[in-house]
Amino acid sequence: MMPLKHIKKWLQEEKYQPVKNIERTQIKKNKGPFAPAMLPDGTYNHDTMGTIAIDKQGNLSGMCTTSGMGFKMRGRVGDSPIIGSGLFVDNEVGAAVATGQGEEIIRISGCHLVVELMRNGATPQEACEKAIARIVKRDPARAKDFQACFIAIDRMGEIGAFALHPGFNYSLFAQIVQNKVLDSKSYF
Repeated sequence: MMPLKHIKKWLQEEKYQPVKNIERTQIKKNKGPFAPAMLPDGTYNHDTMGTIAIDKQGNLSGMCTTSGMGFKMRGRVGDSPIIGSGLFVDNEVGAAVATGQGEEIIRISGCHLVVELMRNGATPQEACEKAIARIVKRDPARAKDFQACFIAIDRMGEIGAFALHPGFNYSLFAQIVQNKVLDSKSYF
C-alpha cells in the first residue's frame, strides 16, 4: 500500500481534480453517452447471451446473461435483469430474448412487446421486426448509431430474429437442424 505522503504528492503533481458525475456532464456537452456505442474495432458495445427453448412437451423457457456494456456509467442497469425487457417467456404464447443497447430495449419493454405481438397473431419474425421498427420510430436518427436485436420462438417452435443493423447472428439447434449459425435480417 502506498504511504499517504506519496498519495498527497501525486495528487499535487498531477493536479488531480475529480469531477463528480462526469458522465452526466459529458451528455450535457453533447459528448455522451459516456459508454461508446461502438468499440474502436467497429464492433457494437454489448455482449448479452440469451437462450430460448421449447421442450418435447411444448414448454417454453429462456435465460439471458450479460456482463453489461463496457465503459458504462456507474450504476447503469441494462435490459437483461428487467423482466419483459431483455427476456420474456409466456408458456401460452412464446418467448423472446434481446441484446444490444439496453436502454433502447427497456424503453419499449422489448421482449414483452415481442411476445404480446405474437399473442395478437404476429409470427415470431413479424413480432421481432415490429419491435425493431418501434425502436427506430422513437428516434430514427439515433437508431443508426446503436445495435438492438430480438430472437423469438412461439409455442409451435417457429422462430424469428431481427436486428437494427447487419452483423447479428444466432444459433439454432433442433432435431432437424443441428448447431446452425444464422444471420438475422436487419432494418438498415
